[in-house]
Amino acid sequence: MDDVIVNPADDSVKENGKPRKKQESEPINVKKEIFSWIRIIVVAVVIAFVINNFIIMNANVPTGSMMNTIMKGDRMIGLRTSYWLSDPKRGDIVIFINPDYDENSPKDEKYYVKRVIGLPGEKVTIKDAKIYINDSDKPLDEPYLPEEWVYVNGSDEELTYQVPEGCYFMLGDNRNNSSDARFWNNTYLKRENVIAKAVFKYWPWDHKGLFEKVDYAQ
Repeated sequence: MDDVIVNPADDSVKENGKPRKKQESEPINVKKEIFSWIRIIVVAVVIAFVINNFIIMNANVPTGSMMNTIMKGDRMIGLRTSYWLSDPKRGDIVIFINPDYDENSPKDEKYYVKRVIGLPGEKVTIKDAKIYINDSDKPLDEPYLPEEWVYVNGSDEELTYQVPEGCYFMLGDNRNNSSDARFWNNTYLKRENVIAKAVFKYWPWDHKGLFEKVDYAQ
């Protein structure tokens, strides 16, 4: 004998030989519906605020100082949490507060993005368009440079920087056209002004991708 499946939601089923009375739908509570949507919107706004101010940084790059790693007009995401438990490493691309920024500076000059070259306590020497760390005989291997680096005004002067503790020496990849530690009044970036580690580019589409980790040969 086959089992018979009765749909309990079927109002055509009779009880005691009488058809079951259909339930009337409850009227929509407009105020309740509005408050429900407001609650969803508020929660979404709070989550977006927390993510954008404590987790990530969405940045637009207006200059070509980091070409060809980051092109003018590229959009990228920086991860604020990267340096909660660790410090920036050489080769990291970092979003930070411009060391020369003050209350009189234009707002669009507040945040910079450059590459970490010198670490706290290190001696950085620039000689013959090469970088040497702590008097090493071997210069940094910098495959990301877009072209041969030439000195400003054609000078072949050897430049030496002693990075203070708690600070970093920052340079743009486009050395021939970058406002960086070589030209700042406040040469070194303080650790407290580091905002985020640049992680990937998402726009334009043909520039998207993660930033490659640099393995320096010294």
